[in-house]
Amino acid sequence: MSEAAPATPPSLDHPRRPDAARLRHGAEIFSMLGEPTRLELLWLMTEGPRTVSDLVETVGASRTSVSQHLAKLRHAGVVDVLREGRTAHYSLRGGHVERLVREGLNHADHVISGEDPHI
Repeated sequence: MSEAAPATPPSLDHPRRPDAARLRHGAEIFSMLGEPTRLELLWLMTEGPRTVSDLVETVGASRTSVSQHLAKLRHAGVVDVLREGRTAHYSLRGGHVERLVREGLNHADHVISGEDPHI
């Protein structure tokens, strides 16, 4: 019986130069972050999975609007959905997405507050 090779932990950085497909997908992800309601939905999901009802109540947008934003985010590969019966739980797809959302909003906080950027 052979032992399984130890799993390599996923990397936080991918230093190779991106090809055309990666640049297109990266631009699509940034376009998803470029709409304030979608960005707020993503920020809320940095705290953990959320239901549509929770997102609607917290953001104050219509259910139709939130559902359309979530569909775009799913299509772009930014969020995942887990269905439990009639309830759908939306979550960020991985740590890279969470870091993008948090860092974008942290940067915005520095710009708005006038706090010096980190080195």
